[in-house]
Amino acid sequence: MGTLVCQTCNSTIEHFEDEKVTVLYSKCNCCGDHHSDEEV
Repeated sequence: MGTLVCQTCNSTIEHFEDEKVTVLYSKCNCCGDHHSDEEV
């Protein structure tokens, strides 16, 4: 089971199937729109 987490607000975006437990960081739609000019 894998989890996709927002690197800005730390909220869970999505769960996906994987052979091992994985956490990937991305940006959710809310943070991607409002913080698009900021580097994290």
